[in-house]
Amino acid sequence: MAQVGNTMLKAARRGSVRALIACALFLSASMCPAFAHANPPPLPLPMRQVAPGIYLQYGAQEEWLPANAGNVANVGFVVGGRCVAVIDSGGTPEVGHRLRAAVSQVTPLPVCYVISTHAHPDHILGNAAFLGFPGGDPVFVAHARLAAALSGRDRAYRNAVQRDFRIVLAPDAIVYPTRAVAGVLELDLGGRSLQLQAWPTAHTDNDLTVLDRQTGTLFLGDLLFVGHIPVLDGRLGGWLAVMSELKKLEVTLVIPGHGPAGRDLPGLMAPQQAYLETLQRETRAAIKRKMTIGQAVEQVGRPVAPQWLLTELFHRRNVTAAYAELEWED
Repeated sequence: MAQVGNTMLKAARRGSVRALIACALFLSASMCPAFAHANPPPLPLPMRQVAPGIYLQYGAQEEWLPANAGNVANVGFVVGGRCVAVIDSGGTPEVGHRLRAAVSQVTPLPVCYVISTHAHPDHILGNAAFLGFPGGDPVFVAHARLAAALSGRDRAYRNAVQRDFRIVLAPDAIVYPTRAVAGVLELDLGGRSLQLQAWPTAHTDNDLTVLDRQTGTLFLGDLLFVGHIPVLDGRLGGWLAVMSELKKLEVTLVIPGHGPAGRDLPGLMAPQQAYLETLQRETRAAIKRKMTIGQAVEQVGRPVAPQWLLTELFHRRNVTAAYAELEWED
């Protein structure tokens, strides 16, 4: 009997070890019960209340790297009378868990919505941290085209996370939307309404804005960059057109995807508009002069690009994307 007991104990220990290994490989420590006592809970992100019931953390104006754990995009949440809406969750599961901890620090209300302003990894890979609430998972809301965009990049994002952060994501760690927005959608948080609007192709083909009607606060995602050089992943002409529409909105506070918030929407957009218009104008001129794409990359926008952070990382990409778009114009 003792031998049987020892055999069962060893098997149980082997099973526990396998569970620990799986947890270490696929999830953050805060999601693994076996690690609950060995690791402290996630450190809440340092949020600031930028308007009544609206909390924001400014991401680092840096490249997405291990040094900042992927915490490079602005993330926030809005507290209603019934529940909370998270708007962008950060660039790694760790950032998402820290954001979830920050929500819990502010209010006991459940998170009912997790809204993604677009499909770039620095804004969306924290979503998995909001799974597993006792009362059920929140609704994951995004532009109607986000799921397709995310599907096309799923493997690339997994490879990037493994390469940059030594994290192997679980099969379900990249969370797809459960509610799609094709036009305008109103979400009720309990006495507080959020207006979500899907836009035509601009920064990406899946840009979504969020307007808090109570305070006039507009979350623009990466339709607006402040400080950080704008990144073109959609259509240059479309982005300029969407910006023209956005500038007509009457809002009180503007929250960009990167950089500090402000109250003057046209003023905040002016540097980005100047950069994108220069990119468009000079790329057209380069094509007219029959420059190769390589020549254009070295010459287009050089005087204005250094005014921005991360120019060396993204400006050449922007010229390449602009050239590919504009070379087929009539």
